[in-house]
Amino acid sequence: MKKIRVLVVDDHALFRAGLVSLLSQMPEFEVVGEAGDGRQALEGLPRTKPDVILLDVNMPRMNGIETVKALKDHPEIHVIMLTISKHDEDLFGAIEAGADGYLLKNAEPGELQRAINLVVEGKSVLSPEVTGRVMKAIGGLRGVLPEIRLSRRELDVLECLARGMTSTQIASGLFITENTVKTHVRHILEKLEAANRAEAVSKAIQLGIIKQ
Repeated sequence: MKKIRVLVVDDHALFRAGLVSLLSQMPEFEVVGEAGDGRQALEGLPRTKPDVILLDVNMPRMNGIETVKALKDHPEIHVIMLTISKHDEDLFGAIEAGADGYLLKNAEPGELQRAINLVVEGKSVLSPEVTGRVMKAIGGLRGVLPEIRLSRRELDVLECLARGMTSTQIASGLFITENTVKTHVRHILEKLEAANRAEAVSKAIQLGIIKQ
């Protein structure tokens, strides 16, 4: 089985070393490199060629959100923000920039392991603590947010995305083809003006289209 190539980016050397050690004990992962900031990570991409980047938010020279924006030219790379920050600015900034997931550093090893595997499968990952804080922060905005019209089937697909289901699983559950699922997802992203599935789910929650 091909291993998932992981790049660890964090400005705290001790935490970075511990994370590398942890991931190295998980047989499905190969740690291909580490970096102390976003700029160093981007410079090393031709060498490391990661499938997944674990990325801190607050770092010198180039922070995590700036790095995610720079990675838009590399859609094949999945990004999970791994941070202590619960600030709304960081949460929404990372998701809007294109991050596939947002986990807090107090996550259990198994939770991180599962998150990496999920984003590689095309799913989105949000820490329960993060989701709760986002919901609380946006609770008063629903009355002033614009109306988005989704078809009944698009809503069905969106709810499946919120549960972290893959296109294959959605197709099976809704008795439609994977190509039809992908078409619905494309329309959902267009209507919500979202860059990826994680951002679409986040915006749908903000707009009150779906409930978490």
